[in-house]
Amino acid sequence: MRNIFKYLWESKGMVMGIILLLIVQAFCDLSLPQYTSDIVDIGIQQEGIAHLAMEEMRAETFEAICLFLQPEQEQQLRDSYQQKEGESYHLKKLEQEELEQLDAMLGMPFLMISGMEQMGAGMSDAAAPKEAGQPLNAPKDRAGQSDTAGLDAAALVQLEAAGMVTREQLWELEAQAMERMGEQSESIIRQQAILAVKAEYEAMGWDLGQYQMRYLLRTGGKMLGITLVMMAAAICVGFLASIVSAKVGCNLRSRIFGKVVSFSHGEMDQFSTASLITRSTNDVQQIQMVCVMLLRMVLYAPIIGIGGVVKVMSTKTGMGWVIALAVGLVLVLVAILMGVAMPKFRVMQTLVDRLNLVSREILTGIPVIRAFSRESHEEARFAEANRNLMATQLFTGRAMNFMMPAMMLIMNGITVLIVFSGAKGIDQGNLQVGDMMAFLTYTMQIVMAFLMITMISIMLPRAGVAARRIEEVLAVEPAIHDASVTRDEEKEQFEGLLSFERVSFQYPGADENAVEQIDFTVEPGKTTAIIGSTGCGKSTLLHLILRFYDVTEGRITMDGIDIRQLSQKKLRSLIGFVPQKGVLFSGDIASNIKFDGAHITDEQMQKAADIAQATKFIEEKEGGFASAIAQGGTNVSGGQKQRLSIARAIAKQPKLFLFDDSFSALDYKTDAALRSALKEQISDAAVLIVAQRISTILHADQILVLEDGHIVGKGTHESLMASCATYQEIARSQLSEAELGGKGGVVA
Repeated sequence: MRNIFKYLWESKGMVMGIILLLIVQAFCDLSLPQYTSDIVDIGIQQEGIAHLAMEEMRAETFEAICLFLQPEQEQQLRDSYQQKEGESYHLKKLEQEELEQLDAMLGMPFLMISGMEQMGAGMSDAAAPKEAGQPLNAPKDRAGQSDTAGLDAAALVQLEAAGMVTREQLWELEAQAMERMGEQSESIIRQQAILAVKAEYEAMGWDLGQYQMRYLLRTGGKMLGITLVMMAAAICVGFLASIVSAKVGCNLRSRIFGKVVSFSHGEMDQFSTASLITRSTNDVQQIQMVCVMLLRMVLYAPIIGIGGVVKVMSTKTGMGWVIALAVGLVLVLVAILMGVAMPKFRVMQTLVDRLNLVSREILTGIPVIRAFSRESHEEARFAEANRNLMATQLFTGRAMNFMMPAMMLIMNGITVLIVFSGAKGIDQGNLQVGDMMAFLTYTMQIVMAFLMITMISIMLPRAGVAARRIEEVLAVEPAIHDASVTRDEEKEQFEGLLSFERVSFQYPGADENAVEQIDFTVEPGKTTAIIGSTGCGKSTLLHLILRFYDVTEGRITMDGIDIRQLSQKKLRSLIGFVPQKGVLFSGDIASNIKFDGAHITDEQMQKAADIAQATKFIEEKEGGFASAIAQGGTNVSGGQKQRLSIARAIAKQPKLFLFDDSFSALDYKTDAALRSALKEQISDAAVLIVAQRISTILHADQILVLEDGHIVGKGTHESLMASCATYQEIARSQLSEAELGGKGGVVA
């Protein structure tokens, strides 16, 4: 995970933008259930009456309410209203917090006035208190009504003004009513007060049907607006997350490729080609997919979960224990799945590697497989790797398939539990239908947040393995690197004088040197050849010159400068290398010959093709130099491929040519013509040839005979035939008696 977050941090600006958009999306998402609750509780049940603080109130009702308020509360109420034309009072524009304070103050006064009005049309003299200050009769029912005759708001104000009823008596009556209602007082007061407000609006001639419709349209419009904002935020999050994840994937592939290109042969030996391909494609794809999920789901889950918990706490339903139960069950399920599935995800990438390796070996080795009739064996080998991967994928797939039904069972069970508990609360009068609906929605949002985290947690182990495998490649420090201070500019023009000075080399992990105490010089304008048995170290010497490996002991110099003090780019710009196996790239013939760069002219390309004896077969092709070359050069023969590889090195016009047994695919006639053209056309460059055939190097200015990593002979063909037994043995195996007799004789 740390590596994945490290990759995301590279785009921290966009990630922060995504987080802000997710907060906006979560805020909108969490607001909708409350609006749904308001539509049910206020819009439908309360006919759109949202507050006890009425928009308009008759003067007598206003004054009657003031009788039940403490002095500071009365002052707050009077400050919140203004009287128009000496009649009704109109509510000023207030903040939501101020409205809620008024609602809390006005509930009981509305309830008391409503209860008194419901007892009758007037108050008889006999029922009224005989003297000012005499206590009113105690209330007898849960609405706070006394056994006195009914009082309307105007009559109550007149009685208080006449001194027949005191505010203390009214406050005492109010306290007794609240005591009778007990724990359910808040819910009952709210519901009964709304009825009183509704009656007051009707008394003033308000059309409550139109009032209700306005509230529903206003609330519905807000929900629609919030939904549009939420949708826009979600779209932007998806867009930005896709950009970030694509950028992460692009950067990783570029870094892996750049790192692999910088590897020497030693680092390449640590990783198989199939593994590097898997790490550059499948592993990067896993990380890219997880990055999208992290940005779109995992970051959203805690935001919506925490917000849902806050909203649930604000609903005051008394069912918080249901949330704790749901979260506990989800965590248990996640722990079980993690313990079962995670080890298999760690194995999966290794099995993908194995399948790619087997596939690559089979596809590249098809000719040999067919020649030895090993199709059945290779099919069985592929089937085994395929079955192992399939079995692991089936196991993890079943685990994930089990997770979804289990989560749905938990969610549906929690839904039933909420409805059951909420129905009891609604029946008892301490919970409204809308509040239960909102609580249910918030609970599902919280559970879904955990579900999203669970789903991504199944993918994280595989992505974590992929990230570690990528970091294994990126963490490798190439053994071959440029010196901190190079000597590239020390010479204006290099001549190509190459010298080995007591060079020894040992492959990483080997027990003994591959070549030892090698001393020779390759001079400009002369040809040096290396010959020896297979595995004696001929190609190793060329790889040391190119710095595919660095020498273990001694040094190699170019014009007297240690090649380790030259930059790799400078060193290799001086060398034209033709490998033993010709390698071509997809494109055309011209692009392959001009592989060193656009600075190579058509004339130089033509000349290189002439020297490499490639012009004839190129001209025979319909497109000439524009003829297409398939990937790997599969549409040309081995000899043609080798001649194009030689032409590519010649077109570069290097100071030193390295031919690693490059003439083995050529017939004797072409070989002789090519070497003759090389000698005539490129007389100022140094040439180093590794060969298996003596006929290729007969006329070399210097021949090195290599055996078991040591130079056992050095000289011309004639001198070696006279002095080197190893060279004589090679000559006898390749040349006829007539050729041996005519070219230096044989030492008995």
